[in-house]
Amino acid sequence: MKFAVIVFPGSNCDRDMYHAIKDILGKEADLVWYQNSNLEDYDAILLPGGFSYGDYLRTGAVAATSEVMTQVKEHAEKGKPVLGVCNGFQVLTESGLLPGALMKNKQLSFLCRQENIIVENNKTMFTTGYEKGEIVEFPIAHGEGNYFCNEETLAELKANNQIVFTYQRNPNGSVADIAGITNKQGNVLGMMPHPERAVEALVGSDDGVRLFESIINNWRQAYVTNA
Repeated sequence: MKFAVIVFPGSNCDRDMYHAIKDILGKEADLVWYQNSNLEDYDAILLPGGFSYGDYLRTGAVAATSEVMTQVKEHAEKGKPVLGVCNGFQVLTESGLLPGALMKNKQLSFLCRQENIIVENNKTMFTTGYEKGEIVEFPIAHGEGNYFCNEETLAELKANNQIVFTYQRNPNGSVADIAGITNKQGNVLGMMPHPERAVEALVGSDDGVRLFESIINNWRQAYVTNA
């Protein structure tokens, strides 16, 4: 299995993502500059955190219009996994791959700390390594992580089990304590907490390892075991 970590101007968590896949999981991964629009050889796409294009206009707004996102959408339409973390989540909402929007935190300040995250849905290709209701610890680091959607969209998210992660103690004002959601098909996950920064207990938590292991195990089952 081969991962592509998309790098935009202003990305700053790309190497954390690469380290998690390459060094911790021992899988193939490439840092792919956003101007390289050929993603055919990759099995999973990772959109890292950071400040793409300096957050010009809105967080993730400019990156969402880049050519590489056309390739990411085609990848998603094929049912392959796409994970966007922090700024990557913002890019996914701005591009229309996920519903809703990420607004400024309710206290209008940047937050950077460990948070307890509740696994609400462990039936996705990203979360089968967790127990439903399990509390895991991931770091957050964002100024615009306040997830918002209208009541109709929220009802759809709940009805379709698209809410994958919630905060135990909501730090930023997100509606329904939402920390991460998927698309209806379940193969695109956006989340504000950083699993790629939670892959070594020595630096605070290794709870993020199982998220990446879930992707790998479900991909192997779909494309190798049942091929």
